[in-house]
Amino acid sequence: MKTSGKSKRQDNIVDLPVCIIGAGSSGVAAAKALKEKRVEFDCFEIGSNIGGMWRYENDNGMSSAYRSLHIDTSRVNLGYSDFPIPDHYPDFLSHFEVIDYLEAYADRFGVRPHITFNTKVEDVKPNHDRSWSVRLSTGEIRRYRAVIVANGHLWDPRTAEFPGTFDGDSVHSHHYRTADPYKGKNVLIVGIGNSAVDIAVDVCKGANKTFLSTRRSAWVMPKYIMGLPIDRWLAFFSRRLKLPTTWSRTIVKRIAYMVTGDQQRFGIPRPEHAIWREHTTLSQELIPYCGHGWINIKPNVKQLEGMDVSFEDGSREAIDAIIYATGYKTTFPFLRPEVFSVRDGEAALYRRMLALERPGLYVLGLIQPVGPTIPLVEVQAKWLASVLADDTALPARERMEAEVRAHGEEIARRYLGSARYTLEVDGRRYRKQLFGDISRGVAGI
Repeated sequence: MKTSGKSKRQDNIVDLPVCIIGAGSSGVAAAKALKEKRVEFDCFEIGSNIGGMWRYENDNGMSSAYRSLHIDTSRVNLGYSDFPIPDHYPDFLSHFEVIDYLEAYADRFGVRPHITFNTKVEDVKPNHDRSWSVRLSTGEIRRYRAVIVANGHLWDPRTAEFPGTFDGDSVHSHHYRTADPYKGKNVLIVGIGNSAVDIAVDVCKGANKTFLSTRRSAWVMPKYIMGLPIDRWLAFFSRRLKLPTTWSRTIVKRIAYMVTGDQQRFGIPRPEHAIWREHTTLSQELIPYCGHGWINIKPNVKQLEGMDVSFEDGSREAIDAIIYATGYKTTFPFLRPEVFSVRDGEAALYRRMLALERPGLYVLGLIQPVGPTIPLVEVQAKWLASVLADDTALPARERMEAEVRAHGEEIARRYLGSARYTLEVDGRRYRKQLFGDISRGVAGI
C-alpha cells in the first residue's frame, strides 16, 4: 500500500501476505479481488463451508437465517457484477439459493482452495513494525502485512430491555428457525424491520394470536408493484433517470400507495420521519395479514408482568412467547477493544473500510446501503485489492480524517439517530467514489 508523501513499507513487511477473516459474501469477494491482483493472502473460516449468514444452520454458529428467509433484493440487482444470477432463479432468492449462488461464484473464480476451513481466528494484534500477528485456533501465530475483517455484523444479538420480568419463553430473532414452537400460542414480536415482519408472517399462520410491537413504526412497502420487484422501480428512477435517492424513494412510495393504500388503516402507525430518513420494511404479506386480523400491531412495550405484557397505549395482553427482532451489535471477538471496536455503531473508517488508528486493518462489509449489499462489497473488495497491490495510493492522514468527519456529519443530518444508520452509505455515490479512486490511482477525500 502506498501513501502519498510517505515512504513505502519496510522490505520485511511488504512481502508478507494479507489475512482475510471470514468466508461469507464479503470474504469470498475479497479473496477473488486479491487473487486477481496477485496479492498473496490467507483466508480463514471458522465453519466448514462458505456462505456466512446465508448458510442455514451454519456450523460456524453465527448464522441468523430462519427456514423461511428470502432476500429482499431482487435477482437482477443482487449479484456480483461479473457473475450475474441466472434467470432460472426466482425474483427473490431463498437462503438456500443464495448459498447455491455463492458456491458457484467461489468455484467459478477458484476461491475455495485459498480458504482454510474449520479454523478460528482467536486474536489479532498490531506489531511495532506495522505488521499484524494473527493467532489461530490451531495454536499457530502467523504474521501479515494487513488484515481484512469480513466476519459480518449480523450475528451478535442486541436485545431490548423493558421494566419488569417475563415468565414465558423469550428469544432473539437470531435464534429463530421455524414457527413450530409457537403453534397455538400468543406470540409477541418486538420490532418492525424485515426480520420482525417475516417472522410475524411466519408465526401467525399457526399461532393463537400474533402481536407486533413497534416503537416508532416504519414505512411498509410491497415487494412487488405492478408485477415488478420494487427495487427495479427504484433503479429506474435513480439509474436511468439519475434522480437523487431521496426523490427516487419518495416517488416509489407514492406509486406503492396505489398498491397498499394507507397503512394506518391496518393499524400500522404512519412514521413521523420521511421515507428517505430510514430503511423501509419490505413485505407483501404484512398489510393483508393485518387486514385479516392475523397480526395485531401494538406500540412500544411498557412493562413485562409475568405472563402478561402492557403497552404504552394502556392495553395489556396475555403472552406466551416473545421474539426480539431488535438488531445486532457490531462485534469483533478477535480484536481487543483497545485495538479496534465499534461503539454505538460508530467507527473512524476511511472510505468505510480503513481503520485510521490502525494502519493495515480493514473492515469489509460494515455498511448498510439502501439496496443490495453484495454489489457494494464487491466494489469495496476491488478498492482494497487495488490499495494492497499498490495501484491506488492513500491520501495524507488529515485528508482521511476530514473524509470520516464529513461522512459522519452527513449521516447525522440525513438519517434518524440510530446505531444502525451510522453504517449507512448512499450506494450510488459510494460506488462512484471507490471507482473514482481506483481509476485515478489515488484516493480522494
